[in-house]
Amino acid sequence: QVQLVESGGGLVQAGGSLRLSCAASGTIFSISTMAWYRQAPGKQRELVAHITTGGSTNYADSVKGRFTISKDNVKNTLYLQMNSLKPEDTAVYYCNARLNWSYYWGQGTQVTVSS
Repeated sequence: QVQLVESGGGLVQAGGSLRLSCAASGTIFSISTMAWYRQAPGKQRELVAHITTGGSTNYADSVKGRFTISKDNVKNTLYLQMNSLKPEDTAVYYCNARLNWSYYWGQGTQVTVSS
């Protein structure tokens, strides 16, 4: 069974850092696009960062210069390094990936930034 499992969320003070991980497991033949989304209470889920198979990245304007998306192709793991965190970054963070030609979501990990 193919699945994505996130880890690394938690509570941090404003200005702090967290690193999220998303591990893909199961029988995987192909991984293409991978991304991080987030959903704050009462808001729609939004794209935070995206990385292509070739390693090209793009970011939401609100996180540019603070967040870095990366991946380890050997470990089938996606990362999100989050620096200079702000209270408005508080949300449940989800990874999304196209595995074996289908899209999958992780279960989500809570990130809470206190002021």
